[in-house]
Amino acid sequence: MNLSDKTVLLTGGTNGIGREIALQLRAKGAQAVLTGRNPDRVAAMRAEGFEVIEADLSNAAGVDALLAAWGERAIDVLLNNAGQLVDHDFRKGVPDADAADAAIYANLNAPIRLITGLVEALKSRPEAAIVNVTSGLAISPAARTPVYCATKSGLRFYTLALREQLKGTGVKVIEALPPVVDTQMNDGNPMKKMPADECARQIIAAIEQGRDEANIGMTKALRIAESISPALARSVTLRF
Repeated sequence: MNLSDKTVLLTGGTNGIGREIALQLRAKGAQAVLTGRNPDRVAAMRAEGFEVIEADLSNAAGVDALLAAWGERAIDVLLNNAGQLVDHDFRKGVPDADAADAAIYANLNAPIRLITGLVEALKSRPEAAIVNVTSGLAISPAARTPVYCATKSGLRFYTLALREQLKGTGVKVIEALPPVVDTQMNDGNPMKKMPADECARQIIAAIEQGRDEANIGMTKALRIAESISPALARSVTLRF
C-alpha cells in the first residue's frame, strides 16, 4: 500500500510507538488522525499539527464516542495501537480487579469494537488495512504481566480469524508483534529495549509491503523458538 494521501485512524497516537508511527506516517504523506486520553499529550500532538480525538478506550462509552466523532468519514487504515499494561502480580499482593478490567477492554474489546464499527467503511475503499498491534508476549507469556499477555494473545487469535473472514475483500489484515520497546510503558523493565522509532518504522514497512505479520526485533527469535519448542519459549519469557 502506498500511504500517500491515505487516511489513517491511529489509536494511542500521542505517546510511545504511536507517536513515532504518527510522525512517520505524516512524512509519507498520510493523514493520520490520532486518539489519546492524556490532555498534555493530546495538546502536544495538536501543537505539532495533528488532529487528535480525545478518547478513553478502556470502556464501551469511550469507544462509542470515538466512533461517533469519526462519523461517516472515509478511512483507509485502522491502526489499533493503543494498549494498557496493568500490574497484576499476586506475588506482590492482591491485584486491582478494576484496573484489570480496564486493561482488558482497552487491549482487546476496544479493537474489536472499532473494527466492527468501521469495517464496512474500510471495505468501501479501493484498498484498505486493519493493523492490530499485539506483542511478542502474545506468543509466549511473562509471569508478571498475565492480563497484558492474555489480551494480546486474544487479539492475535482474533486477527488470524478476521484475516480469513476478510479474504476476497480489499481489506488487508496485518498483525504487528513488537518486542520490549523503549517507551514509558516499559520503564523499569530490565530487558534490552528497541527504540520506538525503529519499531514504528517496521510496522509501517509491513503496511506498505502488505505483509500479514510483522515480527519485530527479538520477536523474530521468539517465533523461531516457539516453532521448535513452545515449552522452551515459555521457559524464557515466563522469567520476566
